Amino acid sequence: MTPDRTTRFACLITACLFAFSPLPALAQTARVSASAASSDHVVSSAALRRAVAASAEMQQTNIAKVERFLSTPRARHAMKKAGLDYRVVRRAVPLLSPRELADLAARSDKARQQFRAGSLTNQQLTYIIIALATAVVVILILKA
Repeated sequence: MTPDRTTRFACLITACLFAFSPLPALAQTARVSASAASSDHVVSSAALRRAVAASAEMQQTNIAKVERFLSTPRARHAMKKAGLDYRVVRRAVPLLSPRELADLAARSDKARQQFRAGSLTNQQLTYIIIALATAVVVILILKA
């Protein structure tokens, strides 16, 4: 049983319709993608640049705070007493994540303010310095 010519022609037309029916939808998708690519994203590139610059500035500020605190003569003496090399700790500070660095910067600011206010003794400040320096070294070791 061979199909006659009209049946074969109808099957061919049906197959073509099924094969080419996605083309209008694909063309519409391409137009939408092109228009979305030309317009601004959810976050503009200028806002993204400002956020990156602010983050980098905050990172540098926190590095400076921690290094300033650890470079004081009292901190160097405390680290030497604990057997920690100041140079190793200082090189490790920029390697910390932004969250870790912000935490250490906040702790060092708080310790400096409490010592100035007289609520910390010299011994307590020494323990805080040793704890901060040890935390830097431990975080560096864990990242390696």
